[in-house]
Amino acid sequence: MSLELKLSGKTAIVTGGSAGIGLATAKALYSEGVNVAIAARNQERLDQAVADIQSLPTPGAKVIAISADLTKAEDIEKVVSTTLAQFSQIDILINNAGSARAGSFLESTDDLFLDAWNLKLLGYIRLIRAVVPHQKSRGDGRIVNIVGGAGRTPRPNFLAGGTSNAALLNFTKGISKELAEYKIRINAISPGATATERAERLAQQNAQAQGITVEQVKAQNIQSIPLKRIAQPEEIAALTLFLVSDLAASITGTEIIVDGGSTPGV
Repeated sequence: MSLELKLSGKTAIVTGGSAGIGLATAKALYSEGVNVAIAARNQERLDQAVADIQSLPTPGAKVIAISADLTKAEDIEKVVSTTLAQFSQIDILINNAGSARAGSFLESTDDLFLDAWNLKLLGYIRLIRAVVPHQKSRGDGRIVNIVGGAGRTPRPNFLAGGTSNAALLNFTKGISKELAEYKIRINAISPGATATERAERLAQQNAQAQGITVEQVKAQNIQSIPLKRIAQPEEIAALTLFLVSDLAASITGTEIIVDGGSTPGV
């Protein structure tokens, strides 16, 4: 049996699309013939990401970059309006932006938590609120929230990000029934340790908080994973493609964990 995703001709927004999981997902969508709008803050990195994506073979898809700070409501509107102006539709939304810092709770400030919540939790919610009316009018939509394992398994040195992730899991499950009335499916993917630049930064921050070396932090991470391997961004991208395709037509309000078996609970 061949897995035919049948995504060609659709349009997707991918936030945090200039690097890591977002870039891998944008590449995967583009390679399936999906028009892609990638959004991130850094214009230089966006330009490089567009060049990387356009170097891939594709059946007629296009990619555009939108410089946006997703903590700002006006920038979220810019992402949606620019995508509609270019492609006239938004079939798929991949919420992936987020940059919560790791560190000791006792050394944290309110700003550490507010920054994480405003970018990831409220950023995801605002984008969904902006995109859903367009998907509702078309009677179809697919949304994937890239969340994270700390939403289910709290880590003492990542409480700002973990609380944001936990709230997003609650939101994804809670909103899924309302969106289902309009044939819009929403799911969450929670990656564990993944080979991205962001993971490198978190390792450095955790090393500083614990007073150990980055190599020791990485060794601890590997040791805690039953499969003893770090996930690659392309693995998360492949799962995302499945969830936004009609192969997953009966899946909504679900979280899929990709962490090599690390999550201790059910």
